Amino acid sequence: MRLRTVPGRLTTGAFIMHSGLEKWNGGDEAAAGYHGMAAGAFPFLNEVPPRKLLRALAAGEIATGALLLAPFVPAALAGAALSAFSGGLVAFYWRTPGMRKPGSIWPTEQGLGVSKDVWMLGIGLGLMAECSGRRARSEK
Repeated sequence: MRLRTVPGRLTTGAFIMHSGLEKWNGGDEAAAGYHGMAAGAFPFLNEVPPRKLLRALAAGEIATGALLLAPFVPAALAGAALSAFSGGLVAFYWRTPGMRKPGSIWPTEQGLGVSKDVWMLGIGLGLMAECSGRRARSEK
C-alpha cells in the first residue's frame, strides 16, 4: 500500500464499514425505509424482502469497508470495489425523483446527502488510476 493512498482508503473504509455495521442490526422500520428508497430507484428490488435487502446492503458496505481498510488488498481491487459501491449510490441519486433539480445534475435539499457520495467514486477511480499509472511507468 502506498502512503499516498492511505488517507482516502482509511477515511472511506472506516465510514463505509461503520455505516454497514449500523445497518446490520437495523430493525423493521429501517429496513422498510431503505427498501422503499431503493425500490423507488430500482424497481426490481420490490421483489426482495426489506430485511433481506437491508442485510445485503449492510454486508456489501462491510465488505467494501474491509477491502479498503486491509493493507494487503491491492489498491486496484480496493478502488474497483469502492467505485462499484459508490457508482450504485450515484445511480440511486440519478434515478430517484426529487433528488435533482429539474433538468440538472445539481441536487435538491433532499438529494444533497446522496449527491455528496460522488467523492467516494472519485477516490475509487483514483485508486485504480494509481495502479495503472504505476504499471505504465514500469513498462517504459
